[in-house]
Parts: sequence; structure tokens; C-alpha cells
Amino acid sequence: MPGALPIADPAPLDGALPASVAVGSHDRDWSVYIHVPFCRVRCGYCDFNTYTGEELRGAKRADYADEAIAEIEQAAIVLANAGVAPRKASTVFFGGGTPTLLPVTDLTRMLAAARDTWGFTDDVEVTTEANPDSVDRDYLLALKEAGFTRVSFGMQSAVPHVLATLERTHDPEKVPHVVKWAREVELDVSVDLIYGTPGESLADWERSLDHAIAQNPDHISAYALIIETGTKLAAQIKRGDVAPVDDDLQADMYELADKKLAAAGYDWYEVSNWAKHDEDPAVSHASRHNLGYWLGNDWWGVGPGAHSHVGGVRWWNVKHPAAYADRIAAGHSPGAGRETLADSSKYLEHVLLRARVRGGLKTATLDAEGRTAVAGLIADELVDAPAAFKGTLTLTLKGRLLADAVVRRLLADAPI
Repeated sequence: MPGALPIADPAPLDGALPASVAVGSHDRDWSVYIHVPFCRVRCGYCDFNTYTGEELRGAKRADYADEAIAEIEQAAIVLANAGVAPRKASTVFFGGGTPTLLPVTDLTRMLAAARDTWGFTDDVEVTTEANPDSVDRDYLLALKEAGFTRVSFGMQSAVPHVLATLERTHDPEKVPHVVKWAREVELDVSVDLIYGTPGESLADWERSLDHAIAQNPDHISAYALIIETGTKLAAQIKRGDVAPVDDDLQADMYELADKKLAAAGYDWYEVSNWAKHDEDPAVSHASRHNLGYWLGNDWWGVGPGAHSHVGGVRWWNVKHPAAYADRIAAGHSPGAGRETLADSSKYLEHVLLRARVRGGLKTATLDAEGRTAVAGLIADELVDAPAAFKGTLTLTLKGRLLADAVVRRLLADAPI
């Protein structure tokens, strides 16, 4: 089962936010995340807050859209009571789980509720995640007609034995079909990959990269497999049934990904994400929703276990769909806990997140100890020297491989 929620202050039953969240809100972009916590099967590596039919215990998938819409209505009241001026949503993201296990009418109703509540910017980005075996062309066309602009397919690998270790159930040969259908209905396409699965060779990984690149998606994410405590795969490794992850091999896989993706016309914009540009180089297919997280903007997370952030206050909902449904039915906020970020925490997150993006971290925003670390990072070729001399820390390829170490050096004496 997914890991425990953070320990923090309890969230009030009415979800009320302090007036401080309104300060400067007009300068921050507004986004909506809608979590759909349903999966057909639980993959052995997965630690996300998702549930198969057998794990729902009283919650009904058919009721979920109405419950999510009720939380959206709650959100509008909470924000208005806190004095936050209305802002149009610039991005909406349906994540999971597998959102496309729901009828397309459910996704379109939830999207319409967000649109009716906040309005959308003219260039709104609306994404849903999807497994390749969970959609057909008609489903994708209905998404486009409802206002979705982007679909992110969880391909993970093109190699059957790697998919088997991950306990992914889709046929890799389905990927070209779903990408083609999405293209035909004029949706932007992203493909997600995972590398470093136990038993996966460098040749296996190259095969997956080639397969993904051959589909010519607009965006490719490549995430190193992390073995999460409590997952089936972690237990298999502990018992010795499956080999542990090889960190050196993962580094080789990352370097291969960066080389092949760059050659295919993809630019990295975050450590694990690459995107193409249109003929106009100013128009990128980077995920603006995810960039909003890394840049510290505001978002409301709808659904069981979803996290939200507004003006330095972060909170998260109860995890189980049945508990979530009970809160919503009672007219209460589904919030389980919250924290108001202290200045030290805001600084830590600023360094941690901004360092990962290609736009970089401004040296002027660092404290004295962080600025002192810059010379060493340049000398060790972890950040781009010309950019650093101009006041921005941008990771080199070596720096991306050691991103956590770079952050630790910048935060060496920062209060945590």
C-alpha cells in the first residue's frame, strides 16, 4: 500500500486558509491537479496513492466524479473566504492511478467544473495521464473535444521482461497506435519511461529509448527507478528474489538517454524531462503544469491523498477513497494535515526545485553559504561556468547526474 502521509498540524474541518495566502497571489500562476486513484492492478514498484477494485472497501468508482466536483466547489469558497482574488487556471492535470479508467464523460465533467469555477487562460494546458491499453481513438477524440490539450502515456519500457518485472500489463506494441490516434485528434503527446529496473541491460534501455523516439512524441520523461519501502518490488529485493538496482548502470542509462534525446531534437528542461520545440524556438512542449511545481506557483490538489499549495501553506487530503467520500458527503474538507512553510523551508525548497530546471537558480537568491559553494561547483564542472558567472546556476550533464549532491552543497549550512 502507499506510504503514510506526512506528520503535521491537523487541517480544519472547513478547510479555512489564513489570510496570508492572499498576499502576492495575483503574481503566482494558478493550477489544478485532479487525482484519480484507480488502477486495474497494482504495479510492484508503485508507491502512489492508488487502489485496485479489491482495495476500495466501500468507495465507488462511479461516484468519484461527483465527489471531486464537490471538492472543487469547496475550494472556490475556501479561497474566496481567505481573500484570494479569482485567478484563471493556466494548467489542469489529471493524474493517478489511471484517470482514463473512468468513463470519458467523468473526466469531462470534472474539467468543466474546474472551468466553471475558475475559468481558464486562453493558452490553458490540460493534461491527462493514460495507460496505453486504457484508451482508443474515440476516447482520445472525446478528450480533445472537451478541452484537453495533452495526454501523457505511461509506456515505461518497450522490453517485455522489463515490463514483467515492473508488473506493467500493457502491450508495448500498443504504444505506436495510441500515439498515432492522439496525433490524429491533435493532442500533444508525452511518453513516460522508467530506467534501471532490475535485470534491465543498457541494450534493453536503448531499445526502449529508440521505440519511444520513433513515435516522435512532443515530450519524453525518463525517471530512474526508485525502490520505495513497502512495495512488492522492495520486498522481492530484500528476499533476494530480484537483484538490487545498479546505481552505476542507472548513470550510464541517463547519459545514453540525454545523448539520444538531444540527437532526436529534444531539449532537457528539468533533470528527468525533455521536450521538443515548434518551428518557433520560443514555443516549447515542456509540461507547464510540472514547471509550476518546480517554480513554486499555487495549485489545488483534488482527490484522495492529493497535495495542495497556496501562498506558502501546504496541505494534503485523507488518503483512502472511502474516507475521502465520507468527508465530502458530510460537507467537510477532505484535508488531513497542513503546514505553513517557515522561511527556512521556503529557502530549502527554492534551492531544491530551482536547481533541477534548465532555467536555473539565481545566485542572488542564495544565502552567504550557498554563494560560497558556487566556486567549487564550477571547479567540479557541476554547473555551467559561463551561466554561473552571469548569475545563474544551471546544471551540466555531470551536475544532473549528481543533482542531489549539488543541492546538499548549496544547503550545507542552511537550517533544515
